[in-house]
This record gives sequence, C-alpha cells and structure tokens, in this order.
Amino acid sequence: MKILIVGSGGREHAIAWKVAQSPKAEKIYCAPGNAGIAEYAECVPIGAMEFEKLVAFAKEKEIDLTVVGMDDPLVGGIVDAFEAEGLRVFGPRKNAAILEGSKAFSKDLMKKYKIPTAAYETFTDADAALAYLEKADFPIVLKADGLALGKGVLICNTLEEAKEGVKTIMQDKKFGSAGNCMVIEEFMTGREVSVLSYVDGKTIKTMTSAQDHKRAGDGDTGLNTGGMGTFSPSPFYTPEVDAFCKKYIYQATVDAMAAEGRPFKGIIFFGLMLTEKGPRVLEYNARFGDPEAQVVLPRMKTDIVDVFEACIDGTLDQTDLQFEDNAAVCVVLASKGYPVQYDKGFVIRGLERFKDKDGYYVFHAGSKRTDEGIVTNGGRVLGVTAKGKTLKEARANAYEAVNWIDFENKYYRHDIGKAIDEA
Repeated sequence: MKILIVGSGGREHAIAWKVAQSPKAEKIYCAPGNAGIAEYAECVPIGAMEFEKLVAFAKEKEIDLTVVGMDDPLVGGIVDAFEAEGLRVFGPRKNAAILEGSKAFSKDLMKKYKIPTAAYETFTDADAALAYLEKADFPIVLKADGLALGKGVLICNTLEEAKEGVKTIMQDKKFGSAGNCMVIEEFMTGREVSVLSYVDGKTIKTMTSAQDHKRAGDGDTGLNTGGMGTFSPSPFYTPEVDAFCKKYIYQATVDAMAAEGRPFKGIIFFGLMLTEKGPRVLEYNARFGDPEAQVVLPRMKTDIVDVFEACIDGTLDQTDLQFEDNAAVCVVLASKGYPVQYDKGFVIRGLERFKDKDGYYVFHAGSKRTDEGIVTNGGRVLGVTAKGKTLKEARANAYEAVNWIDFENKYYRHDIGKAIDEA
C-alpha cells in the first residue's frame, strides 16, 4: 500500500514510525513532514490545510490510504474533501470533528446525553460572561470554544483573573476566532488521565491510558503548552475507573454522535478528570494526542494499518487490539522561552545515539534538515521516549536518554511522571 500521512509534529512522527512497521506499507509519504519523519517517509512540501493540493497529490501518486494526524485539517473538512474524490482516508468527517472543534458543541452533547462532565455555561457576549462571573464560585475555568493549539484554557483563581481572562479570550482575541464563543466551566479537582480510542462509527476500542503534562514548568507551573511530556499507563486508571468509563462515557459518546447524525470514524481522545464523585470528561479531541501518541503507539502490538482500515470499513469489532504489558515515558525537549518566544536554527547533536537502541525513541516535533545538519525549528523540538518494565524504570530510562541530546537553548521539565512515585 501507498500511505500518505498529513502533519509535521511528534504525533505524526510516531504514526509514521508505527505505519512503517506494517508489512502492508510499501511506500509512505508525509505532508509536510519533518527531519525525523523523513527517515520513514518521503516528505512533500504541501501544507496540512492545502486540501486541493493534497487531494491532487493523492490521486497522482495513487495513494491507497491517507492518515490525518492534525486537528485543524480534520475540523476544516479534509476527510470530506478526500471522500468526495473517492479516496480512502482515516479520520472523522467535518460534522464529527466538531467534537473537538467546538467546546460548546461537546459540552451540549454531554449534557443532552447525560455523559458525566463539569457544570458549565456558554457565552458569545463578553458583558454577559462578566456578569455571570460576578456570582460564580472560584476557582473557575474559561475555555475558548474553538481550536487554540491546546492553550485556550485558563484556570482563574479570582474574579480579577477571570475578568482578565474574558478580555484575553473574547475581547483581545488572543486565540483568534476560537474566542468568538467561550465556555465557563466548574473547576474540577483530581487526577487527569488521557484515554485514546479507535472508533468505526459504532464500535469503540480504547487504547492504553496515559497522562500528559501541559504546564511549561516543573511542578505544573507556568503557561499551558501543547504538552511537555507523558507517561503510560496511568496507575490511577484502575479497572473500576475503566468499567465506569466504558459504561457511562466511551460507548455513550459514540452512540450520541451517531444519534446526532454525526457518526464518528477515527480517533476519539478522552481527557478525563478522576474526581471524588467519579470520572468526568474534561475534553474531547478528534485525533491522537501529542505527545500521548509518543508513549501509546510504542506499546501497541497490533498492526496500525489494519486498525485504520477496520475503522474506515466499520469492522473494528473484529479487531483484536493489544498492547504490551510494560510502560513508557516521554520527555519533551523544547526551545527555551516556549510557548511564548524562542529562537530557532540550533544544530541538534546526539540523535545518532538512538539508532538500534531497543526501547528508546526520539520523535521529532520541530526540526529541519539543513546543510549544517538537523536544526531546531519550533517550540517543541523533540520527544524523547523510553520503555521499561515499570513506570519508574521507563522514567529513569527516558531521563537518561534526554542527556544523549544537546542543542543550544534546550529546555525540558525534570518531573515528568513524578506522580508515579505517589501512586
């Protein structure tokens, strides 16, 4: 099979690496790709939002399967564009990707179908939002309705912070049109867990659990980012939690989308909060998490191409989805100053140390090949992942591997997976 992957980050590198293991994959392309993905795929200079060019490329190269990694093209309707031309593509259509594309939609869906989540209100008028906050309990959460690169969520401890948050999201439009509508949500406390799943429109099969670290600094301080590291599985995701979620959240979400005339095929990422009152949905994503994919896919035993095809064909119920009985930890190496301002173009040294190292992986997020070698080309540069028999062993291995790589302005958190010690 000829396979095209759409995207350029660490998630797409992990997907490309996994696809390359399939005996079905004869030739892999990636648009636009990055320096790491180029090891497995031929990278082509077409942007993820250039639907017409991507469709034309898929036709010209007679692509058998396209896999869309990123949220923007999915929410924008790339799957519809491919299907309209008779091309096989993995991912939700535009009317299903709204599950991630609009937080107001997903909250209303959960309310209608009684899927456990935090109490909330939706606002399109800043003055109405401010009036509501005057009577609210704190802390409280403000969420830009649309896509905001994982950064459109503000946790406000005081009324003053919340007022500033409304100004940031709705008036200053820091997150662009994503802030035209805003959700104000009850603040929940507990452990966060991410559970990714494959969905074929009616059947859902969950992957192994994971936990992301969103804040830029150690001890969960600093600004929200796209993710500074992950571990898998979560020791807090117990069999009891799994049973509850399967009964009240996972299948209920798939059934709700089908009932709304928006059958979902692709990946549903469930962001969960394990509260004292039980698991609650924090958010949905309509694609693999990044960096969650970088710890989940290395533990996946099943041929990923077979799973993609089963989701497209509606035969997921016949697929035996299996994961290794071990653990993985990913530490993101970022550029100092991320997520605000940072320099690019620094040579990355030490990548060759990952060659032929079983259980150690380096996934490229923001890299570029130049005459000088591979250089930094983004805020999040690399995801260093290591496996181990236990989470503690995987964590030690990941931090050992972090030291193999060096580049100017290298920055990373030192406490990824520290919660493991408290489990």
